[in-house]
Amino acid sequence: MKKETDSVHVTQPHLPPLEEFQGYLEKIWESKILTNKGPYHQQLEEELCKYLGVKYISLFANGTLALITALQELKITGEVITTPYSFVATTHSLWWYNIKPVFVDIDPETCNLDPEKIESAISPKTSAILPVHVYGNPCNVERIKEIADIYGLKVVYDACHTFGVTINGEPVLNFGDLSVMSFHATKAFNTFEGGAIISHDEVTKKRIDNLKNFGFAGETKVVAPGINGKMNEIQAAMGLLQLKYIDSVIEKRKQIVRKYRRLLKNINGLSYLEDFPGVKHCYSYFPIFIDKEEFGMSRDALYEKLKQHNIHGRRYFYPLISQFPSYRGLDSALPGKSPVSERITEEVICLPAYPDLEDKQLELIVEIINKA
Repeated sequence: MKKETDSVHVTQPHLPPLEEFQGYLEKIWESKILTNKGPYHQQLEEELCKYLGVKYISLFANGTLALITALQELKITGEVITTPYSFVATTHSLWWYNIKPVFVDIDPETCNLDPEKIESAISPKTSAILPVHVYGNPCNVERIKEIADIYGLKVVYDACHTFGVTINGEPVLNFGDLSVMSFHATKAFNTFEGGAIISHDEVTKKRIDNLKNFGFAGETKVVAPGINGKMNEIQAAMGLLQLKYIDSVIEKRKQIVRKYRRLLKNINGLSYLEDFPGVKHCYSYFPIFIDKEEFGMSRDALYEKLKQHNIHGRRYFYPLISQFPSYRGLDSALPGKSPVSERITEEVICLPAYPDLEDKQLELIVEIINKA
């Protein structure tokens, strides 16, 4: 066994040179503009639109506030079809509006909402579909659009893992009625905390911008019960600086994932997701899946074995959202309703994958898995 390493976590934020960030801070101190759509906020929206290939973007303090506001903008009510295999913020946002989540199982090849199981879950109360591009891998956007169009449903994508992801050259963010992003410290692109809504026309963007500013549409006019979701100038400055480095950050993530795949490919009982055809990925996470019988050890046993060596992976996503107490009372959350999700949540570990992960750390992780 190679030498023990310092504690290694599933991810680590990329931070640009401190001296470069100090220059942005000095200008903020000079202007004394800290928030309320300041110059850095406006500049970041413009530059993100160019980089991401989208028409309109509205910046938020975090991704959860963005998701809550997206549901308000589209006036979603009743029931929303979504996935149990995600982070809890996806469905927590529904509860803010007393919307009932209806869980539909996932596709084992993608870990995304299985579009062929959506129609059977639609009821007269269904108003929208809330799919998640899990690990940054695009959903079957064309099939979901087809179903939504037939039944007159809105589509809001939780696109929190998909910075810069494209499908055959088309940004994944351009699908659906709205897409919501997260710029949390754990993401490929971060602004400390942060988020955004991608919209497709100027009128929608203007309404979203009103909603994230308490509903104000002028100095004294309030048009809706909005929220304080604004991104501040320090977050926006970090985003502008991060954009200078994002291509190299994604490339480093790509190389790490490729090395993992190369070193892990011959281990019985261990599998992982490959790149999707025609997709440009951002490599947000690297999940592996452990078949207890073939591997000879359970996922949880391997998870604990890695922790003994200061390797802290994460079981994204475990437990399922539908297994948390808040959701257990739903019919769609009953055991056996989502068998694929229930299996995968017991098999997954996301291994450490971030630009500063050293080769010796990655090789130690692989060695521990091999010896397990």
